Amino acid sequence: MEKEVTRKRVALYTFGIFRAPATDPSNQGFHDRNDVNFLAAESSEGFIARSGYADEPGPESWGKQVYPRFYEEKGDGWSPSSLSLWRDLISPMAFSYSGIHSEALKHGRSWFLKPEWPPYVLWWEEETHTPTWAEAIQRHEYLHDHGPTAWAFDFKQPYDVTGQRTVLNREDLKQYVESNQARQALLSEADSGAENDD
Repeated sequence: MEKEVTRKRVALYTFGIFRAPATDPSNQGFHDRNDVNFLAAESSEGFIARSGYADEPGPESWGKQVYPRFYEEKGDGWSPSSLSLWRDLISPMAFSYSGIHSEALKHGRSWFLKPEWPPYVLWWEEETHTPTWAEAIQRHEYLHDHGPTAWAFDFKQPYDVTGQRTVLNREDLKQYVESNQARQALLSEADSGAENDD
């Protein structure tokens, strides 16, 4: 009997530390962009799901939110982080480095400490399993300690679903970016329409 093949998805965990406490006025630009960045992610090519946060409306949190050992308490009890699942490797890259999210990245240095740790980590996850925050930080710390491997890697040294080093297809990436731009344009139009209705 032929063994059933389990499909895998790409998990993405991101982590940063504010320069100042979260409520400091210097971070207002981050907060202003936060909801629209989540909407952009959720409308992006290849997006599957994301964890929410226990104390906020939205998706259910994937376990108790915890932080990697690099976390520095700023007096407000939290630090920006996200955990999401994607159909393939190109999907999160196309979202992260183009459109609405790439605009936010340009301001990152004014909001966040320069990281001495990986700002994100990627790994392949079984279709039948949803990663928890605790599992995500294990991958994140492993990437910091050991460098990119099939168990935890980044876009600079990605691994395919079989655990082999790979190179992302630039033409596919371009198509994803173009698709996302069209979807984000629709988001902007919907947002403008809502404002005009007020």
